[in-house]
Amino acid sequence: MRDRTLQTALVVGAILASVTASSQDGAAQVIRSGPPTCKAIALTFDMCPVRDGAGYDAPLIDTLVSKHIPATFFLSGRWVATHEAEVRAMLSVPFFEIGTHGQIHAHLPMLDADRQRKEIQGPVTLLQTHYGRSAPLFRPPYGEYNDATVEIAQALGLRFILWNAVSGDPDPQLARTRMVDNLKATVRNGSIIVFHANGRGRHTRAVVEDLYEDLVLTKGLQLVTVSTLLDGCNPGQTRDGTERSH
Repeated sequence: MRDRTLQTALVVGAILASVTASSQDGAAQVIRSGPPTCKAIALTFDMCPVRDGAGYDAPLIDTLVSKHIPATFFLSGRWVATHEAEVRAMLSVPFFEIGTHGQIHAHLPMLDADRQRKEIQGPVTLLQTHYGRSAPLFRPPYGEYNDATVEIAQALGLRFILWNAVSGDPDPQLARTRMVDNLKATVRNGSIIVFHANGRGRHTRAVVEDLYEDLVLTKGLQLVTVSTLLDGCNPGQTRDGTERSH
């Protein structure tokens, strides 16, 4: 069942990545990318709940911290509830940004509006009450949504964040080199890339390092959080306003 879920997420992501519309879906305000004039990209990492294993890619997080790479994480409520130490550690990093990813990683379009609201609001409330941290960014599980999902997110004051570049890291058949090649061919100014940091991503750390070497050090793209990408695109600074080292 878990493998089927991962494959579903990959297929949905591939479909969404193929969309050639503008960065927002009109009135729906579903954001897939930042402005094409911004020579920066955002690395995003979903924290979906897991049934076994640590549920936390420590080598990946350590790499992001050691290289001072800004990143945006979308946390499910169930994941937050079982990873208090990890949540506090992530919140302490000034160039990390936290969003939410539903309560139990449900297929939201299959739920009525009331249940969708509970799914969306659960982790937002948990982060606010237990950690004192607001989380204004929301990403629906599997990238699935309907009109009710968008309306609820807007009513809750959340920015609805998808992506326009897919890492493919849930796919056990996808080689590291293929992942990197696919991303190099897809990523452009303003791209939002979706990865996973819950230990279920394959080659995630290595691919991030490869992209850092190619896109940042060689081609001059900057790595920023989603909020920085959308709000003025000042890639020379971290989210807290301090100068970055690269």
